[in-house]
Amino acid sequence: MPETLARAKQFGPEVNLETALRAGDLLGGHYVQGHVDGTGRIRAVEPEGDSRRVTIEAPPEILRYCVEKGSIAVDGVSLTIAGLTDEEFEVALVRHTLEATTLGSVEPGEDVNLEVDVLAKYVERLAAR
Repeated sequence: MPETLARAKQFGPEVNLETALRAGDLLGGHYVQGHVDGTGRIRAVEPEGDSRRVTIEAPPEILRYCVEKGSIAVDGVSLTIAGLTDEEFEVALVRHTLEATTLGSVEPGEDVNLEVDVLAKYVERLAAR
């Protein structure tokens, strides 16, 4: 889709896919739709025990929807924002995420696709009226 390609980094040979939530299923995570709102760049990857803390630079149009302990999808993986500044956010990747997704191999300087929390976008739109 041209609209997605205009907003996204180039997709590699592997992508992260999650099955859709079915009506009646328990909601045990974040609202992720599979869209790409923009891109960010990995600034740092720091080990934390058997986990890693990843710092991602993001443009203001993405960061405006970010809150600490809120959600964001990075390359299609729904994560919790562990830290936030005016220029970047941090996520903590647990061992399962490192092993089961493409995020286990990210390095500083790499671009990543970002999807912000859709609920934040709805709140912004409704509050502007």
